[in-house]
Amino acid sequence: MKDRKTLTTAAGIPVPDNQTSLTAGERGPTLLQDHYLMEKLAHFNRERIPERIVHAKAAGAHGTFTVTHDITKYTKAKIFSEIGKKTKMFGRFSTVAGEKGSADTVRDVRGFALKFYTEEGNWDLVGNNTPVFFIRDAIKFPDFIHTQKRDPQTNTKNDTMQWDFWSQVPEALHQVTILFSDRGLPAGIPYINGYGSHTYSLINSENERFWVKFHFKTQQGVKTMSPADANRLAGENPDYHTVELFKAIEKGDFPKWNLRIQVMPEKDAEKYRYNPFDLTKVWPHSDYPLIDVGVLELNKNPQNYFAEVEQAAFSPGNVVPGVSFSPDKMLQARIVSYADAHRYRLSGNYELIPINCPHAAKVQNTYQRDGIMRVDDNGGAEPNYEPNSFGGPVENHAYDEPPLKISGDAARYEQKRGVDDDYVQPGDLYRLMSPEQQKQLAENIAGSLKNAPVDIQKKMVEHFSRADKEYGEKVAKKLGL
Repeated sequence: MKDRKTLTTAAGIPVPDNQTSLTAGERGPTLLQDHYLMEKLAHFNRERIPERIVHAKAAGAHGTFTVTHDITKYTKAKIFSEIGKKTKMFGRFSTVAGEKGSADTVRDVRGFALKFYTEEGNWDLVGNNTPVFFIRDAIKFPDFIHTQKRDPQTNTKNDTMQWDFWSQVPEALHQVTILFSDRGLPAGIPYINGYGSHTYSLINSENERFWVKFHFKTQQGVKTMSPADANRLAGENPDYHTVELFKAIEKGDFPKWNLRIQVMPEKDAEKYRYNPFDLTKVWPHSDYPLIDVGVLELNKNPQNYFAEVEQAAFSPGNVVPGVSFSPDKMLQARIVSYADAHRYRLSGNYELIPINCPHAAKVQNTYQRDGIMRVDDNGGAEPNYEPNSFGGPVENHAYDEPPLKISGDAARYEQKRGVDDDYVQPGDLYRLMSPEQQKQLAENIAGSLKNAPVDIQKKMVEHFSRADKEYGEKVAKKLGL
C-alpha cells in the first residue's frame, strides 16, 4: 500500500491524512439537472418581499377585545353590541422611519395598528402612539417621509432635511413637541398609548352619525427611557422592544389597554373652535370627555413572524356597519394608499392571506376572482358578477348610512402656513409639562436641530416662541443663539 501522504487528487492536490481517496461524486461537476439545488437557490433569491416604506420594523401579537361599557346609543357595530362580548384581534406595533433592520429604541413615532375579526368582517384601526400627526394634507406625506429617510446623495440620515421641512410646515409643531418630549423614547410597547388619530364616525341603529376619536390608554402606565439608555440599547439589542413584548406574553404577563372614545354630535363640527377633521389638532377633553368602552389584551405570540406580522395588512378602509369615515383629508387619502401598498407588496389577493382573512365565512364572499396568489377555490362555480339570480352577496354596507355632509371647497390645504391655530395646542402642551420635562424637551430638540444650518435653527426658534415664549427661549439657549 502506498504511503497516504503520497496520494493526490486528479489535480495533483495532496489528499488529507484522514482520507485515502475522493469519491466520484466529490470529483465531479454540479449539473443544472440537479433541480433540487436549482429550486432551492431560486426560492432563496425570492424569499424577500418589498418591505414597507414606512412602519417597516415591527412586533406583533394576537389578543382579544372585551366590551365593558355600553355605547350602543352611538353605534350599531356588533363588536360593541353587549357588555362582556369578546372579539379576537391582531396588533402590529412599529417604528415609522427606520428600515426593517433598524433599532427599536430610536426616537420616533410608533405605529399602533389593530385588526378586529368581527362577525361583520374585519375592522382595522390604523393609528399611532400620538393623537396628532405632522401634516394635515396627504399631498405632503411623501415629502415628509423623504425627510425621515436617507439623504439621496450620501444615503445617510440627515437632520437638516427634517428640520428644513418642519420649519416651513408650522402645523407640524404639535407632533414635533410630542416626538422630542420623553414620549419619543418609550420604554416598550406595553407602555405606549394608542390612538386612531383621525376623526371617524359612529352610526347608530337610528341612522344617526356621531364624530369619534379612539384612544387606547395603557394599563401599564406610560413609561419612557432616557436618551442614554435608548442609545445603549440600540447598540446592545436593536430588537429590544420586540424581544420584551414576546417575553412578556410568553410568561403570561399580558399587556392591556382601555379603549375610550371622544364623541362629538354631528352638527357640532360646523361650529367647533378647531377644524375637527384636522389631523394636527386634538379635541380638548374639557370639550369632549373620554368615554369608557372596553379592554384590549395581547395574549398570544405569533407562531411565524413572516406569515403573521410581515404579511399583516391593515387599512383604514376596512370598517364594519356602525363605524365609518369623516372628511379628514389625510384619512381619505389613507383609505386608498394603504390598500394600494398591500397590493404592491403582497399581490391583489392579499386579503386571502390567513392573517388578513375575515374569520366570519359569510363576509368572505366577493366577486373578485383570479390574479396572483389566488390559492383558494377562486369562488368555485359561483357567479363572478353582481347582481345575479343565484344568491350571491349583495351590495356592501358602505351606503347603508346617513349621507356624509360635506362643506367647504374640494381643495387641498392651500391656506397660509403658520396660522394662529397651529401654535395654540403646541403651546398648551408645553405648559402642561413639568419644568424638568420642558428642560429635557429643549435639550432633545437642540441635540438634533444643532446639526441644521443656523438659518433653519432660527426659523424653528421663531415657531417655538410663537407657541410659548419660554419654549423658544429654552431651545435658543441650548443652541447658543
